[in-house]
Amino acid sequence: MAKTERYILAEDGKTPIECDNLTLWGKWFEGAERRVARWNSPDGDMVSTVFLGLDHNFDGGKPLLWETLTQSKDIADEKMERYETYEEAINGHERAIIAVETKLKAKNA
Repeated sequence: MAKTERYILAEDGKTPIECDNLTLWGKWFEGAERRVARWNSPDGDMVSTVFLGLDHNFDGGKPLLWETLTQSKDIADEKMERYETYEEAINGHERAIIAVETKLKAKNA
């Protein structure tokens, strides 16, 4: 049996549940709060972490279900990282904020 590509979150907002039912997944996805965290710097940089609802591990292996995206005015500074677990996503979000703050301190030094 092929592994599912679709996931919803349990009521705790942290635990992914496989969802083979496309209709159920679509209804959940449409109304779910999938944002884990968002942060904006004073200079306009943004770090956003979300639950994707789809497995983005295209090489097989454990599903990658969360993503942190760092957007900057300078497109060369944009970064994206994906994670298997909620905890990894939270840690990745914090690392991305630290990276932006470090860049801003260096820029303003």
